[in-house]
Amino acid sequence: MLVLRPVQLSDLPHLQRLARESLVGVTSLPDDGERLRDKILDSCTSFEHQVQNPGPESYCFVLEDQATRNVVGCSEILATAGLGEPFYSLRNRHFNSASRELNIEHEVPALSVCQDLSSHTLLRGFHIDTALQRTACAELLSRARLLFIAAHPRRFAEAVITEIVGYSTENGDSPFWDAVGKHFFDLPYAEAERLCGLESRGFLAELMPQYPIYVPMLPQAAQDCIGRIHPEGQEAFDILTREGFETNNYIDLFDGGPTLFARTAGIRSIVHSHIAVARPGSAIDARGRYLVSNDSLENYRAIVAELDYIPGQPVTLDERMCAALKVREGSLIRLIAL
Repeated sequence: MLVLRPVQLSDLPHLQRLARESLVGVTSLPDDGERLRDKILDSCTSFEHQVQNPGPESYCFVLEDQATRNVVGCSEILATAGLGEPFYSLRNRHFNSASRELNIEHEVPALSVCQDLSSHTLLRGFHIDTALQRTACAELLSRARLLFIAAHPRRFAEAVITEIVGYSTENGDSPFWDAVGKHFFDLPYAEAERLCGLESRGFLAELMPQYPIYVPMLPQAAQDCIGRIHPEGQEAFDILTREGFETNNYIDLFDGGPTLFARTAGIRSIVHSHIAVARPGSAIDARGRYLVSNDSLENYRAIVAELDYIPGQPVTLDERMCAALKVREGSLIRLIAL
């Protein structure tokens, strides 16, 4: 059985492996032991804090195989983007151009560096082993974060965003970066993303052009990258769009990947998840597959389970499910159908 739980310091070697295997552009999962250790400690502190409003907290989760104790995936929530350091994006808006004498009027798309998305809650750091992609385990790894937000709403903002990794070639080159960012930094795309993971996005973003970049002046290959998803980022995109997330006018600063946005109160797993009472048992006449979590904080757990759920009635969980969720008779659980 696979269980999603908060990260622990003992997970560091596993997190290092996941970081090495993660896609270029996932800067929130740097391949650096010291940075990952700091990330784990920050997460542990965030789970321990009793907070009433969203702040700088980061909540990192891992997906653990209980049989082998191997960590096969990770994901994260940053309670407030742009609080510890500026959160930069590129705003993709149209500028109106007009000539009364020629009776010509048209719109020109342009990209501008901005911090408009600061103060939103940010989903990041999603990575799962290849063998588990496109399975219910990927749904668990991504959506259990949303059940956590549902259980602890005061810790998070009224809107949630996530950046989907943009297109790059098999060689790790980004046509968008080559046309825009590379003119301001003598760095290849992969190295720029690596530095963002190790240091900060801010110091690179501050060197980006502060004036609009007119899209029609970019090479066609770069224009084609605006809002384009890397094939390995498609699953993360698909899961969250089914949750009600939508693309908007913002793209990633470096690779042009899309940003997804949703009002917290409109996210499917938050709005439509159900609270039920756990009842230990052995005979389960399973009639559906569910994501199931407890509503704990530092002992948060979530699993995928075959259950017989009837609204308003206790939900029978077998011994393994109860142990995985750390619940007992009468404990409250949260669940939503897959």
